[in-house]
Amino acid sequence: MQRQCWTGIDPSLGLWTTGKSRSGKENTLSTTTDARLSGRMFVGAERVAGDGPEVRSVDPRTGQALDPAYHHGGAGDVDRACALAEEAFEPYRATDPERRARFLERIAGNIDAITAELVERAGLESGLPEARLTGEVGRTTGQLRLFAGVLREGSWQGVRVDTALPDRTPLPRPDIRQRMVPLGPVAVFGASNFPLAFSVAGGDTASALAAGCPVVVKAHNAHLGTSELVAGAIADAVAAEGLPQGVFSLLVGDGPGLGQTLVADPRIQAVGFTGSRGGGLALVEVAARRPRPIPVYAEMSSINPVVLLPGALAARGRELGAAFVGSLTLGAGQFCTNPGLVVAVEGEGLDAFTAAAADAVGADAGATMLTPGIARSYQSATEEVGGHSGVTELARGAAAEAAAAGHALLLAVDGATFTADPALQTEMFGAASLIIRCRDFDEVLRVLRSLEGQLTATVHAEPGADDAEATRLLPVLERTAGRILFNGWPTGVEVCHAMVHGGPFPATSDARATSVGSRAIERFLRPVAYQNVPDAVRPHVLRDGNPQGVWRRVDGELTRD
Repeated sequence: MQRQCWTGIDPSLGLWTTGKSRSGKENTLSTTTDARLSGRMFVGAERVAGDGPEVRSVDPRTGQALDPAYHHGGAGDVDRACALAEEAFEPYRATDPERRARFLERIAGNIDAITAELVERAGLESGLPEARLTGEVGRTTGQLRLFAGVLREGSWQGVRVDTALPDRTPLPRPDIRQRMVPLGPVAVFGASNFPLAFSVAGGDTASALAAGCPVVVKAHNAHLGTSELVAGAIADAVAAEGLPQGVFSLLVGDGPGLGQTLVADPRIQAVGFTGSRGGGLALVEVAARRPRPIPVYAEMSSINPVVLLPGALAARGRELGAAFVGSLTLGAGQFCTNPGLVVAVEGEGLDAFTAAAADAVGADAGATMLTPGIARSYQSATEEVGGHSGVTELARGAAAEAAAAGHALLLAVDGATFTADPALQTEMFGAASLIIRCRDFDEVLRVLRSLEGQLTATVHAEPGADDAEATRLLPVLERTAGRILFNGWPTGVEVCHAMVHGGPFPATSDARATSVGSRAIERFLRPVAYQNVPDAVRPHVLRDGNPQGVWRRVDGELTRD
């Protein structure tokens, strides 16, 4: 997702600027992590320098390029990484769940051990504040440990046993047993807006490794140093656990070149992606054109509608307006769950909400966006939506003093205009939102039915007063979004077993999947049935006596016996 936020450099992080880098190039920044950064990729266990164009991450606050320089890899690097991944697949998928759980925990421990370096480097490359990045390290390692627990619990294997019924008439039933097996090597694309939790060791990588799939990651060019540090932590864990080196590789390159080459490689069997709609659809197209198409789990575009019901507006309209802007401007609006749309029936309650929201937006000081390119895209999208006939600008915040300057923006339009113009659903990736003023609740429903697929849908309702409208909303929102939340704000995704971070197209390319939570492992597994296979030959999890002690559905009954 071309998808936070302070200006200036915090001297407590030990950063300094130099007029000239080691390479002799002007206007680059050096950091205390330079000694641990090589500017190289990981092709299996080997650190490899690309021979393509030079690329550097950029400090979005100053616009200065960062040391070290990296170079794009090429088709040969993709081929070598995929060959190693394919070579590693059979021995890695054969490891027992406990060994894979220990591997994930070792990666988490290695990342924890370099938290200070990661926070320092990621702060330089993203402009995100120290507290946010420290929390993101914890989320990253927490995901890894979550999947270690999933592996030990065992239900992810989906074991079903239908025992033989030799005396059944008119035909006997054979012994049929089922389990889930890993797909094969997986390509993962790092996301711009989460340099850790949705990147090299993020949820896609953690769930694929848990499933038994080797992973080849394409680093995001916005945070190359952060990616190299995390890749080193994973590579060290691979070596320490005695696993095949091809279990993990990290490549550097552009999307149309190296990225599409990676997805087209016949050894890659699935793709995890978080990014723009254009980037995601390009990968989906490449995967579909392959002689043997593969699934692409792409999280792409979402404007996350917030529905304000009349009772809630009457009870706390101004309070909701201020809280809404707090969610809207969080992280300069660069979350994939940012509330980019508000839908409500016009009246005094909505007027109070709008006035409070406009005051808060107007008082906002702005923030540094993730990259200058993202800031330019944000400016272009807000001009496009704001320039449409019938759209009114309600408030505009100050722009941050930064190379990648962001500002808050609040727009409004009536329901009829919105439903007549699909272009008003354009995602403005940043702290911008559009309030839709509806004549009545039926128009609210028409607006919601006109929406593309979304990651989230939020409802603010007053218990008792809004129950009838909320009940009518649920079936509509179920068809629209992957997560429905009441009386809260969509920014912030809990990593837990019940979470769904996905939704109908274009929120994701496959609405049946989630990229957050324990069910994310299911994306990289497929079912296999075993009919009349002798017990001594069956995979251990399918054998009589349940030697792994996992939950199994035996003749329709869920049991661990």
